Amino acid sequence: MYRRKAQTDVFVVGGGPAGLAAAIAARRKGFAVTVADGAEPPIDKACGEGMMPETQAALRELGVTVPSGAGYGFRGIRFVQGETRVAAEFPEGQGIGIRRTALHGLLIREAEKCDVQMLWKTPVVGIGDDGVRLSSGTVSARWIVGADGGHSRVRRWSELDSLVSNSHRLASRRHYRVRPWTEFAEIYWAPRVQVYVTPISTEEVCIVAMGETPEDADFAGAFSLLPELRERLAGAELCSRERGAITAMQSFARVWRGNVALVGDASGGVDAITGDGMRLAFRQAYALADAMRGGDLREYGFAHKQLSRRPLWMGRLMLRLGKYDGLRSRMFKMLSRNPRSFAQLLAIHVGHATTRDVVATGAQLGWQFLAS
Repeated sequence: MYRRKAQTDVFVVGGGPAGLAAAIAARRKGFAVTVADGAEPPIDKACGEGMMPETQAALRELGVTVPSGAGYGFRGIRFVQGETRVAAEFPEGQGIGIRRTALHGLLIREAEKCDVQMLWKTPVVGIGDDGVRLSSGTVSARWIVGADGGHSRVRRWSELDSLVSNSHRLASRRHYRVRPWTEFAEIYWAPRVQVYVTPISTEEVCIVAMGETPEDADFAGAFSLLPELRERLAGAELCSRERGAITAMQSFARVWRGNVALVGDASGGVDAITGDGMRLAFRQAYALADAMRGGDLREYGFAHKQLSRRPLWMGRLMLRLGKYDGLRSRMFKMLSRNPRSFAQLLAIHVGHATTRDVVATGAQLGWQFLAS
């Protein structure tokens, strides 16, 4: 049993990856940190379970390295639609697929090493000027961090619910015991649905179906539209229970008020198809720790907007491609004839491009699209 302190420098509400990252980053700045969560570890979530090279770099800055054998490396991203294939390798390094629960365990161990006080099975019932309220009492805190997910109560309690943009889709996740058939993470596209395939071990893949309605995110319906993927998984053992989730593209007017700040999905998010949620959370954690160290959360607000800009742009592009079949088919055919253009897009997505590169790639893609 964890022993609760009466006060702390930083109190983090939510013990998922975003909350643990915020706690570790704050401890590295010298703060005393407490984390509380109503659940007990490991905490799971229906997600694609792939981390791109930039995400791993952010994780390493927190002191966490995925040990050999704990995940499965992949070289890049491949889009599949019917007979059309579009693939590109990462400009540097490789991605890694790892079970969400395994990643959570690695973050917990690092938090423990940093002497973060963790209160599992301890719901937070409110916040106020007097601190963070638990069923057993109140913990005073200089800073309060809301890392309690897309339906954040901390966000509501702090009156930070003012939305700038908001869209939701549904996602369902399964794990299949089958040898990965490619060195890429793959996205299969069909009308109304995308299926994300991530290899996570030498004998297992993670499959996530995404769509705007429950029928679109249903595996039976998705496989009926994707016969190639259905055949690859034929006879494979289902080795986890199916989990569902809501994947959101949300942007809020503010992510801090007074001594309260939001990180991860609580602060907004990008659609799961971008594969960028974890990177955002880890980078936000360090930006928040810097702002708390400086005593001014306005700096975090500025940094949060800057960090979100590129993933939101990429998310909107991917959702548009998913919504308009004719546009997507034309774009994929153009990219299959010009694989360097897809490599440039991937370089932009993973942060290996300058502003000049982004402008030049956009102009080039526009010209190629009009000429196709």
